[in-house]
Amino acid sequence: MPDYSLPRVERLRSLTTIRRMFAEGKGGFVYPFRYTFLVRKIDDAEVEKGRTEVMFSVPKKFHKRANKRNFLKRRTREAYRLSREEFQRRVTESGAVVDVAFVYSTKEIHSYKTISYAVQRILEQIGARL
Repeated sequence: MPDYSLPRVERLRSLTTIRRMFAEGKGGFVYPFRYTFLVRKIDDAEVEKGRTEVMFSVPKKFHKRANKRNFLKRRTREAYRLSREEFQRRVTESGAVVDVAFVYSTKEIHSYKTISYAVQRILEQIGARL
């Protein structure tokens, strides 16, 4: 049975890694998300091969109320957790470390179905570029 949790080691927390991802990474737009990712090839000596780190962001510019931002981040995390299995397999096969940022980029609050479909498409697009 697959593990649907999102442990701390899979969350992107390092400020230097986040800055590097937004400076050097590639990205795109799948409505309602703007996404950025960075694929890092690593040496065989490191143990962290095939790892994915993600971050979720909802800018205050679009949603002023914290409860709405938290609600949208929760929906996005849920969609990611439930649809990441195939993506994780591709990352493990490639032997790279992938950092991904999901940025919710619209003023509307969309349904879970819309968010889930967008997250799946983003993961497919990133997986194809590995």
